[in-house]
Amino acid sequence: MAKNQTAKATLHYGDGEYAVLKPGRFVTCAVSGKSIPLETLRYWSVSLQEAYAGPDEAFQRLGQVA
Repeated sequence: MAKNQTAKATLHYGDGEYAVLKPGRFVTCAVSGKSIPLETLRYWSVSLQEAYAGPDEAFQRLGQVA
């Protein structure tokens, strides 16, 4: 298996899309620490530049920084 098939990706999160800075298969949820496969990544913060596993984690993080 190629190295980037199991490596953590580095992304730049934008409005409605993200750019891959370092190829990989997953990112880590900033709240839960869970691995998120890039093909299922739907929640992130542009201002905090971090990913979330789902809406619950995103909402929880929003409450922490509000």
